[in-house]
Amino acid sequence: MRAVSAIASPLRRINPVTRQTTRRCFSSSYKLQATWGFIGLGRMGFPMARNLRAKLPIDDTLIIQDVNKAATSKFLQENPEGVRIADNAREVAEKSETIITVLPESHHVAGVYKQILEPPSLLNDGTAKERLFIDCSTIDPVISQSVADATHSSGQGKFVDAPMSGGVVGAQAGTLTFMIGALPEIVDRATEILSMMGRRVLHLGDQGSGLHGKLANNYLLALNNIATAEAMNMGIQWGLDPKALANMINISTGKCWPSEVNNPVPGVIEGSPACRGYEGGFGVALASKDLKLAIKAAKECGIKLGLGEHAKALYDEVEATETCKGRDFSVVYRYLGGKE
Repeated sequence: MRAVSAIASPLRRINPVTRQTTRRCFSSSYKLQATWGFIGLGRMGFPMARNLRAKLPIDDTLIIQDVNKAATSKFLQENPEGVRIADNAREVAEKSETIITVLPESHHVAGVYKQILEPPSLLNDGTAKERLFIDCSTIDPVISQSVADATHSSGQGKFVDAPMSGGVVGAQAGTLTFMIGALPEIVDRATEILSMMGRRVLHLGDQGSGLHGKLANNYLLALNNIATAEAMNMGIQWGLDPKALANMINISTGKCWPSEVNNPVPGVIEGSPACRGYEGGFGVALASKDLKLAIKAAKECGIKLGLGEHAKALYDEVEATETCKGRDFSVVYRYLGGKE
């Protein structure tokens, strides 16, 4: 199977914008391709695609696709230059050399890549180069590996798992952190691309490493969030001032992201979801989803966990509570009966 070069040669441009511009290249020894693909314009994908389009030279083309036609129409309306809408995922892959996917669940990723890879004729025109597929979805590592294997065995391209951290706010601001699993020869290329949508790109190892790193991190985050909510509720019920308690924790050994940045008690951290009725942020359902994926992946490798199942059950209970459903996962504090 042919190796993918760090920067692929450009495909034929599709109706490029003719306005003159200075062309930026990632490296003096490579050409920047002209056509890009982006599949999945949800809460994360939409701002990511917008940031990518903003960083690309104006005469490059971004081909977008989503099952939600309203999302693609809105994107084109807000970003009219250098954007084209594809009817399906296969069309994106046919017209682009780098394809980025941001999808909700494992079955969505499996379905989209089946559509992309079958039949295995993307390179049949004799001039197109192997594709580079970057999947930023947080999904089951087993499903991701099967998609990667199908991609590589078809000879049509290389696959990188690149889940991200930073949430919708990070996606909008372009400050995401990407954790990637990739072959060494495509790390630089993937890093250059992802850096247009985020602030940090961390290469954790071969394919699959990005997802395993993300799930380990989010497992810890989910547990820390519950522990912070319980500790804050405990101290406040004992009569401690919420801000004084949080300040003490944040210069002591209990300090963590939920205590310092996303404190679950309203009024402690200005601008946090807790101060907005727990609106926005990292949803309870997403915390539960990532915990489920982490627990499943751990079990498949015979890894013993002590707290995961209990935390998963608690998040499910929180999401089933009317006053907590659909809110930031720090709403656990409300579920525990914390003072607001």
